[in-house]
Amino acid sequence: MDPIVWEREPPVQPPLRSPVLVASFSGWNDAANAASSALGAIAASLETELVARIDPEEFFDFQANRPTIDITEGHMRGVEWPDNLVVAARADGAERDLVIISGTEPSTRWRTFCTAVLDIAERCGVEQVVTFGSLIADVAHTRPVPITGLATDDEMIEQLGFEDVVYEGPTGVLGVFHGACRDRGMSAASLWAAVPHYAAAVPNPKAGLALLRRMEGIVGIAVEASALEEAAASFEQQVSQAVEANPEIKEMVERLEEQQDEVAGFTQEDVPSGDAIARDFQRFLREQRRE
Repeated sequence: MDPIVWEREPPVQPPLRSPVLVASFSGWNDAANAASSALGAIAASLETELVARIDPEEFFDFQANRPTIDITEGHMRGVEWPDNLVVAARADGAERDLVIISGTEPSTRWRTFCTAVLDIAERCGVEQVVTFGSLIADVAHTRPVPITGLATDDEMIEQLGFEDVVYEGPTGVLGVFHGACRDRGMSAASLWAAVPHYAAAVPNPKAGLALLRRMEGIVGIAVEASALEEAAASFEQQVSQAVEANPEIKEMVERLEEQQDEVAGFTQEDVPSGDAIARDFQRFLREQRRE
């Protein structure tokens, strides 16, 4: 049985312009919900239309990813399964559009799942792929979020500054998906945000914002993300307050700050932070839209 359920038969009308597939999956690949928050902000800011979904029957262990039910006044209204949805997102004012897939990392048959996603991408005319992931690391919440990753071609690796990335170990579905993109000859970049290990139990919108902004530079689409900006500022403030109340954690965070500053080769006072520059950029976009 074909796992792809088309909500509208491709090609999408009106045709998508040089579309880019952007994907993230909750679970192992999504520490502190950073990747899913970045994807959610993109979907919320653009005009979207459901194109397809992937039937969960063959890809999930429903004891690990249980469906949910809705009961109202003693009646069960329905069952919600752990779907993976694909939507087309049109970006006004840009030269290209997006195809977005979001959902849950499947439990099994990853190669078949990745093939299905790429089949949808090709039917929609996708020319490039960007995936979001987030991982727990020894970083400070007060510093710019480190973004690392991998890409399928040398030019993109150099552009993103991933030349010194070395890793050997277990992977999630994003690693398998990136390999499938490479095997199909599709240009792809996998972006990973590092989130502080001492604050990994709560959602990290600051890391999600960093992923979103790095994607903007790759695909040339500006996303209005004021809600995510506000959430990121609130997150940093709240974590700072919690850190101040615990001398041991405060000392550890200060060590992490020193380490990151040494790696970066400068302190935060030397140049504007990436967050400050991006906030100015977002403010400029909002002013342009109002005009």
